[in-house]
Amino acid sequence: MVNGVNKILVTGGAGFIGSEFARHGVKKGYKIVIIDKLTYAGDIERIKEVEKAITFYRADITDKKSVERIFKTERPDAVIHWAAESHVDRSILDASPFLDTNVKGTQVLLETARIYGVEKFINISTDEVYGELGEGGQFFETTPLNPNSPYSVSKASADMFGRAYHRTYNLPVITVRPSNNYGPWQYPEKLIPVVILKALNNEKIPVYGKGENVREWLFVSDCADAVFLVMDKGEAGEIYNVGSGEERRNIEVVRHILKLLGKSEGLIEFTKDRLGHDFRYSLNSEKIKNQYGWKSHVSFDKGIEETVRWYIDNMGWVKGKLAHLNKYWEAVYK
Repeated sequence: MVNGVNKILVTGGAGFIGSEFARHGVKKGYKIVIIDKLTYAGDIERIKEVEKAITFYRADITDKKSVERIFKTERPDAVIHWAAESHVDRSILDASPFLDTNVKGTQVLLETARIYGVEKFINISTDEVYGELGEGGQFFETTPLNPNSPYSVSKASADMFGRAYHRTYNLPVITVRPSNNYGPWQYPEKLIPVVILKALNNEKIPVYGKGENVREWLFVSDCADAVFLVMDKGEAGEIYNVGSGEERRNIEVVRHILKLLGKSEGLIEFTKDRLGHDFRYSLNSEKIKNQYGWKSHVSFDKGIEETVRWYIDNMGWVKGKLAHLNKYWEAVYK
């Protein structure tokens, strides 16, 4: 138990990053309770190795009665809110699920956490709420929000609900804004797993525009470590950026993966750019580094090698997603 936290409710705990956090939590000795709707991107396989040590509820966070029932039964000390619709391209195709899960779902959790008096509520946001940057500059926690996609607007809305619940009801909400996560178990709709999967199959790899857009890449285990630190030491009402400082242009990421796999750059196929595509994100993470000594431990070179190796070793899991993925790719890259 750390600072009174023994039982943690993890929303989206069968998702990519939420499951990483849940696995770490079990190893650290916490009692982990998971709520997950198990949408297309959720998978119980991600938490199979710790299934005997966790309590799992298949539930929709927008379902107030279900959420209240779980809180009443479990009485968590802390809520780590990972659950979200998270893919920009899908939000462009249909923003409705993002409004439901990311905004309404967050409000339901905040209200229920208020009623049951949780000691910590960590709301996981994104660097995308800040908008975009040019070739220079960084986002600070004090940077005004300027979201551009339906996804980032929904996350900014969730952030504002968290702020309101802290200010109005004194709910101990802390907001964490990480940069782009990558690593094992990521659903293959995001850039890195898409490149790996298509390259392994010798298929054309779609790259938006000229591939010049810049992202800051954070290995998933580093993100989980930062959130545990914030849960332990973070102050209610505060915001913490969590970035690695490892910026890469999309085309550089693609070429790096192709080189690791021994594949030709001839597989790259430049496509029509994403609507409203943000050019660059870059987080200033000095606050969490200076106050609590956090730093990322996995370099991009090391992390991408580990990620590529994991997908090669787990192609059975990836292939199980292909039926859904093929329909999605047809819609996005048509």
